[in-house]
Amino acid sequence: MSRWRAAAGAPNIQHTIQHDDDVGYYGGWTISGLAVLATIGVVWVLGI
Repeated sequence: MSRWRAAAGAPNIQHTIQHDDDVGYYGGWTISGLAVLATIGVVWVLGI
């Protein structure tokens, strides 16, 4: 995620990247995707 901050007067923009947020975001999507694939596999194998 990025944060932008502007000071009064001359534009003073600061851009910071927080890698912890990115790891959590992509990690969450990866776990969710694997859970969906596992559920589809179980339903397919058991023929539910």
